[in-house]
Amino acid sequence: MAETEKTQKKAKPARKVQKRARVAAKKAAQGPNATLRYLRIAPRKVRLVAANVRGMNVGAAIAMLKFVPNAAAKPLEKLLRSAVANAEQKGGNVDVDALFVKTLTVDQGPKMRRFMPRAMGRAYRVEKKTSHVYVELGSGARA
Repeated sequence: MAETEKTQKKAKPARKVQKRARVAAKKAAQGPNATLRYLRIAPRKVRLVAANVRGMNVGAAIAMLKFVPNAAAKPLEKLLRSAVANAEQKGGNVDVDALFVKTLTVDQGPKMRRFMPRAMGRAYRVEKKTSHVYVELGSGARA
């Protein structure tokens, strides 16, 4: 009796198994991707650079990011190179020249709250914002 109770507790509900299968299928359908989390640049500033790169060929995007003066350009260039490396590692025979930036999203991460002393003993809150950046590459003809 004790053994059957233990085995019943270990059995996973069908819903969890189905959900795990759906998530795995969704990941398999995705193209090569990379994420950058907790980037210490405000999302609004990163989005300015990201908007220029969206939909571009990867080689052209990396070349452009090299010469963009914004601080967010360097981490985005590094992220694109990481996504290309992931494509080569995972996909095997991938034509790197045919890759393009399919999706590039910039979300807000957690804010670091700091305090700045002000006049008459007051303290103002300063929010140092962070960004989460996700890039997915596509290959072949663009949809």
